[in-house]
Amino acid sequence: MIEDAPTEPGSPDPGEVALVARAIEGDPAAVAEVLRGLQDPIYRLALRMTGRPADAEDATQEILLRVFTRLSTWRAEAKLLTWAYRIGVNHLLNQRRRSPQEAVQLSLDAFGEKLADGLAADYRGPDADLLATEVRLQCSQAMLQCLTREERIAFVLDDVFDVGSADAAWILELTPAAYRKRLERTRKRLRAFLNSNCGHATEQARCRCSRRIEDAVSTGRVDRRRPELATHPVTGGGRNAEAAESQMIALHDAAAVISVHPDYASPGAKMKAVAGLLKSGRFSMLVDESE
Repeated sequence: MIEDAPTEPGSPDPGEVALVARAIEGDPAAVAEVLRGLQDPIYRLALRMTGRPADAEDATQEILLRVFTRLSTWRAEAKLLTWAYRIGVNHLLNQRRRSPQEAVQLSLDAFGEKLADGLAADYRGPDADLLATEVRLQCSQAMLQCLTREERIAFVLDDVFDVGSADAAWILELTPAAYRKRLERTRKRLRAFLNSNCGHATEQARCRCSRRIEDAVSTGRVDRRRPELATHPVTGGGRNAEAAESQMIALHDAAAVISVHPDYASPGAKMKAVAGLLKSGRFSMLVDESE
């Protein structure tokens, strides 16, 4: 069937091709520009897949080094970021399980039961809004961890990063029809879960972020003094947690609960380490590992 034929991803512009060519030749400025363009999107992808900033930092470093190792093999068959996503996705799908949520691999049904068990009265203490935002961000990450990695990446590429179907199918090495089928199945599962459990998605649901704060703090999932995601650094000009929250409320859509997060910035220390490694001469940059 024509529908099952592979679809070509979007092509890069000539400026991107020229930039990569200069990087391959060893131009430090070009290498730095390629790194700057990839580091935040790759980190956000890793964070949504792993669920924890610490794991995402490690994965981002590994992915970026893989990307630069193979940069000379890029044939401009897709945009550079799309190509880098493909490398990143392969790494994230195959890496060992690290996050506690993924190690346990709760089902959405079991996670819903845990949410119901942890409900209390609305939290009225200090930093109530900030802690409620932290609970929402962590909860939406945990929902993703209840999916298989294959389901999670399909949802993240489309509904979180707005990667087009043709590019997403190419990244995952699927036919467009297979990709759409996987995506729709995942959306259906998440929509049903949110509509049954999440007060942001439907007013009839019992769970509210403010009612989960006491349990999240008492069990150590949320640090009252230093919320991990609500205070996470964002990219220059990007959305912070408050702006993301406002957008989610305006959309009032089940998918928005998961997809609308701040525009997280990649960790500076890790990125300096990657940049230093690329400059050091101790890393066989721009050489295909398969050779």
